[in-house]
Amino acid sequence: MTRQLNRRALLGTGMLAGVAACTSSPPPATPKQAPPFDPQDWASVRAQFAFDQAFGQFAAFVLAPAPAMVREAVQKHRAGLDADPHYLPKDDPHPDGTVLDAAARHLDAESTDIALTDSTTMGLGLLYSGLKLKQGQDVLTTEHDFLATHEGLRLLAERTGARVRRVRLYDDPARASADRIVSALKAGLGPRTRVVAVTWVHSSTGVRLPIRAIADMLAEANKSRDEQDRALLCVDGVHGFGAMADSVADLGCDFLASGTHKWLFGPRGTGILWGRAWDALAPVVPAFGRPSFVAWQSGAAPGRTTAELVTPGGYKAFEHRWAMTQAFGFMDAIGKDRVQQRTQELATRLKAGLRDIPHVTLTTPDSPDLSAGLVCCAIAGMNPEEAVGRLHQQKVIASTTPYVPSLLRFGTSIVTTPEQVDQVIAAVKGLG
Repeated sequence: MTRQLNRRALLGTGMLAGVAACTSSPPPATPKQAPPFDPQDWASVRAQFAFDQAFGQFAAFVLAPAPAMVREAVQKHRAGLDADPHYLPKDDPHPDGTVLDAAARHLDAESTDIALTDSTTMGLGLLYSGLKLKQGQDVLTTEHDFLATHEGLRLLAERTGARVRRVRLYDDPARASADRIVSALKAGLGPRTRVVAVTWVHSSTGVRLPIRAIADMLAEANKSRDEQDRALLCVDGVHGFGAMADSVADLGCDFLASGTHKWLFGPRGTGILWGRAWDALAPVVPAFGRPSFVAWQSGAAPGRTTAELVTPGGYKAFEHRWAMTQAFGFMDAIGKDRVQQRTQELATRLKAGLRDIPHVTLTTPDSPDLSAGLVCCAIAGMNPEEAVGRLHQQKVIASTTPYVPSLLRFGTSIVTTPEQVDQVIAAVKGLG
């Protein structure tokens, strides 16, 4: 639901009825209560999570655990919904609007520019499936993007006939440079390029793109273009969002898609799509906001595209969606700048230790300007899956990259410590 039409109001109109739910699984055990939260104390921050503290959690970003205040919010909303199908949070008749306000504060954006989604992939799907391309317009992306972008653009091309081109931004990711990245994208631009689709932090290598510099380059190129031909910068932001402090104004992009269940440590199955060029899209899934219902009842179209109209309708896992407010609040209490500093300090420490190990080849740049919290590497003579298994025996949880070639991957974050970074380095030394 949205700010304009909440769930109770929708049910009260009689537009929808017959909601039922069932479960075949026993309820999980109640986790122990977290100690009081002190956002200035990293030990207190870590203590808000229910994971096994004996393990170094260097893959938390895959599907992040949620801190206590988020878990408690989910449980409160779930209990309310189980007890009353018309439940809304006490003193909050517009919980989706509250979520949007919290997201807007975190992004330093307007709440009306944010669509609520279930994941980064859903956000990218809504974006690339909804883009309206004119005859002859094309799309530019890179060789380094993830399946969600490449497949989303393939489907866009299939629907519109637009040509999709890919450029290579670096040969050796560890030696990537901002100048070459921007220059490669600039060289790939055509006179009718309408979409430039990139990823903020590459999950394949840990390279963080200079999004602001790319946006500035495109702004210069767009000066001579009509509004309908302006190249739109579309960003998969999932491995930067929540780890880096940049606002959407800092980035300068036109669209940013991200899940909030990774580096933001929000509820599972939640995400956002922010945009400032909604007129370039057509909604893909019917929305359930008031404009949609008013238009439907009057037999008219809802009008120009907005973030609200792009937000997919239907009943959601509202106990998770409404707990997004606490996730944004948790990170904002710590401070975005402090989160970024902590994330990058630990990543720098990890890279420095791994770099000195003879059987390790780092693929992530040393520079914090070109990296975030992901650190990727190869182990000589060992496939990444085996390395993950052996590290787990040493109480280090790592992951592999779903690319060819696959690499060993670590993520430093607010749930890891300097001592655990040193533990990783020692464990990787033992893989030789």
